[in-house]
Amino acid sequence: MSMIRPSVLVLASAALALAPAHALAQSATRIWETSCMSCHGEDAQGGSAPSLLEDQWLAPDKDREFFEKVKHGVPGTAMTSFGETLSDAQIWAVVVHLRELQERARRGRIGVIKPDREGVYRTQHASYRLERLVTKGLKDPWSVDFLPPSKDGSRPMLVTEKPGRLRVWQNGELSEPVKNIPDVRDRGQGGLMDVAVHPEFEKNGWVYLSFSDPLKGSRGDPAMTTIARGTLVNTNGAWSWNDIQTIFRAPENTFLNGDLHYGCRIVFQKPEKHGDKWIIFFAIGERGRMELAQDLTRPNGKVFRVYDDGSVPADNPFVDQKDKGVLPQIWSYGHRNPQGLVLDLQGRLWDTEHGPRGGDELNLIAKGQNYGWPTVSFGINYNDSSFRVPWGDPAIVMPTLRWIPSIAACGLDVARGDAFKAWEGDLLAGGLAGQVVERLRIGKDGQLVEREEIVKNLGRVRDVVCGPDGFIYLALNGPDHVVRLVPAENSKPKASPGR
Repeated sequence: MSMIRPSVLVLASAALALAPAHALAQSATRIWETSCMSCHGEDAQGGSAPSLLEDQWLAPDKDREFFEKVKHGVPGTAMTSFGETLSDAQIWAVVVHLRELQERARRGRIGVIKPDREGVYRTQHASYRLERLVTKGLKDPWSVDFLPPSKDGSRPMLVTEKPGRLRVWQNGELSEPVKNIPDVRDRGQGGLMDVAVHPEFEKNGWVYLSFSDPLKGSRGDPAMTTIARGTLVNTNGAWSWNDIQTIFRAPENTFLNGDLHYGCRIVFQKPEKHGDKWIIFFAIGERGRMELAQDLTRPNGKVFRVYDDGSVPADNPFVDQKDKGVLPQIWSYGHRNPQGLVLDLQGRLWDTEHGPRGGDELNLIAKGQNYGWPTVSFGINYNDSSFRVPWGDPAIVMPTLRWIPSIAACGLDVARGDAFKAWEGDLLAGGLAGQVVERLRIGKDGQLVEREEIVKNLGRVRDVVCGPDGFIYLALNGPDHVVRLVPAENSKPKASPGR
């Protein structure tokens, strides 16, 4: 890694000399204003020191370099050490503030992806048109998945709504709510979340749901994420979810009153060493209790692995600690709020999860590993105060990609099939606050090799799904629509949606 030129990170050492008595109370913005702005400018545009807004400074691998220069200074220059006047967490908060300034400037330069006169969005490797499928009748759509084709050749699409409804979209029409869906606590970030159709649905009829499960009759209406499955049946156009079985329900003493961080995505893995049993992975957030993400006796902030009937594989990493109260379903821990989960075409498990202010992550999930929350973080507190640093414990797995500022990572899938052949195998990561879908190309070594923004400002992206046709389906909030990306050469504006 090349080193920053001595003149680049010249901070106002005179201002810092006056800061020690009150430095710990300063926000990241205030530290920048008192210690950095006089040389680097209010927006890092430069002054007596060069601008920090050029593309050469934007790469994530510069994070540590910025941190070290601020902490230790640059000998022989006006850039003095901040290590004695600011904590490591505060120094990192200044780096996050700088990253936010850099992203604001970058966005101003590049703008957002827009269609050309023919309605075509052109990206690095592929071009697409946008088709709006469901534009009425939905409230906070959370997830979509697909059933096998019906007798008429159309393929029903399932859509969950956060308030607790599952609907079926087919031949351009949205069904009435599916009957027998369990009660959910639709409050804060809770509600009806993921829907996942069993890969062998035509044999067994199973459809899986994740939802915020209220513990009725208890003070404060506590809830926790539950996974259940049922058979989906269509009787003369009326859909119902029957034969309901609980796949995972946390111990009732772990249910919490808060409204934050439920997760929750569900993915299937083909049987290999497990006979004819499919594996499912699912992820639950730490429910706003960050310290519990490190507690293996609690479900908070974990990725779980079970068979499709809810039983526990004998090769899970913590099975032998069940007598100590450890949950045997746990596969990995130290997660904040995973709302993207997918197995790529090489069989690797990936998640995307929310950080606080900054520090959303893309992680390669491995058996028994600790992903660090809240011990380490690339983010800071929402009130602009310092929180942690991203490094420390070598046993903690670092993310493949961190987002600063946060995109509010939500929804993750892998491109597959012939529709977008040039994207095949790439991860497609959505973002709520960022209103974005990013295409992420990952090398065989698990490292990021290419990154591109392919959707921006259509709405808050809640889910990203590569459909059976290879088209890319997005569940949006604000507007509450379901749309899809169709290869430009294949787009037929008058075609019946849902087929």
